[in-house]
Amino acid sequence: MFEVTVIGGGVMGAATAFFLARDFGAAVTIVERDPSYARASSSLSLSSIRQQFSQPVNMALSRWSLGFLRRAADELAVADDRPSLGLVEPGYLYLATAAGEPALRDAHAVQVAEGVDVALLSPAALAARFPWLAVDDLALGSLGLSGEGWFDGPALHRAFRRKAIACGARFIAAEAVGFDTAGDHIAAVRCTDGSRIGGEAFVIATGAWSAPLGDALGVALPVRARKRDVFVLATPAALPDCPLVIDPGGAWFRTEGSLILAGGPPRGDDADDLPLDDIDHGLFDAWLWPTLAARVPALEALRVRSAWAGYYEMNTFDHNGLAGRLPGWANAFTACGFSGHGMQQSPAVGWSMARLIAGRDAPLIEALTPQRLRDGRPLREANVI
Repeated sequence: MFEVTVIGGGVMGAATAFFLARDFGAAVTIVERDPSYARASSSLSLSSIRQQFSQPVNMALSRWSLGFLRRAADELAVADDRPSLGLVEPGYLYLATAAGEPALRDAHAVQVAEGVDVALLSPAALAARFPWLAVDDLALGSLGLSGEGWFDGPALHRAFRRKAIACGARFIAAEAVGFDTAGDHIAAVRCTDGSRIGGEAFVIATGAWSAPLGDALGVALPVRARKRDVFVLATPAALPDCPLVIDPGGAWFRTEGSLILAGGPPRGDDADDLPLDDIDHGLFDAWLWPTLAARVPALEALRVRSAWAGYYEMNTFDHNGLAGRLPGWANAFTACGFSGHGMQQSPAVGWSMARLIAGRDAPLIEALTPQRLRDGRPLREANVI
């Protein structure tokens, strides 16, 4: 049995711990500074899943994760307790004006080549399929026909944690601040309470707060906490068969029962670690509401029922996850920087990370190696919402 210390108990750390403990019998310790997960991206994620990316690695990760989510009640059952994730698959719908049509067609060609079940729809076809949608300014839409939708992300996180513990992993409340090292090996994690936690392998999975731990090892992780607001809207409008819709200007919306969830790119997107309790209602009033009403006229009549905010762990280098061995270190790994698609890809990344740490092949995450930072080889993802 080998010992692994995972720093960060969010969904990525919990998934990695689960697969390590279940598949390889590892003795896993997960160090989490906030067991309430009040500010964790895992608790505040919109928890959607899609395959309409621009990079094949992201399509493959989401496809693998979708299969896991579909069988999660079996995979993550503890005794007779089978988690319910509420997975639904209404699809994603990307909309484009004439200016955005070439990019949509280019992405579509890559997606079809990778086996994504996606269709391009003309404005007339969009209007026929979604009669509540205004299409006069549109040139094209890209609709995921299967394998895209949303689920209960916090429930997935809880299920990974519970199953990891059932498989022998232990979660401890502590804040990691540094490492004891010898040559190219880490010997222990140092915590603010003076404790040291040893192991044979170490994983940085602290999401938006991964950069300081990378710095402690001399590895610059370009991961920042970028705030995203989500508005919960009440409306008398009915939007039958509504997918998650991404407007050409970046606004998005989807249904949640009788409600609408909506958001868009924030103002001041270069600001880090903004307070989560400071919801940008000015953005909603000045831009998001008019945008929604222009795209769906029935949404002129709505009211904000509530709102929340969470952090994207934004990889400012290329908007793709960093998953694999840290350059220059024999037993240090990371899984961070997924730029808004970490929740949906956590099953595939956790499975792959466990394999890599255990010395097995992990082809799903080869393209996401952190070595690309040092090599200056960005793997840019264009479809970041």
